[in-house]
Amino acid sequence: MPAHQTMRVMRELAAVKTEVKRSRFYAHLYALDDPDEMAEVLDLHRKAYRKAAHHCSAVRFLSGNTPVETTKNDGEVGHPGKALLGVLEKHALDRHALVVSRIFGRIKLGPGGVTRAFRDAAECAAEYYLHEGEGSR
Repeated sequence: MPAHQTMRVMRELAAVKTEVKRSRFYAHLYALDDPDEMAEVLDLHRKAYRKAAHHCSAVRFLSGNTPVETTKNDGEVGHPGKALLGVLEKHALDRHALVVSRIFGRIKLGPGGVTRAFRDAAECAAEYYLHEGEGSR
């Protein structure tokens, strides 16, 4: 790597699995050095969870010249990306990203149920980080 380039490394802080009506939700919380790392994070999720139809995400990066708050629903019904952003805001995670990958369990949850399931999985990841992981120190 040339000396003028800086190496960016996103760090996974927490990973949890939840299940709702046979659908499995894999939630991961990341610390970011730059919001552009999100493309790499989503690539990792697409490879790790090949059976997942949806990889919803939210980024909240409030440091730097231009604050960034973005969400992606990845074709999922409801507003799961917005729910993930709400979890980041609730816990004041300001240089972080949440990604939740869903493997469909053949039972429809409806828009509200889907949004709730994504939010609950993300909340579990944030709570784990804040109370059990590195964030509890």
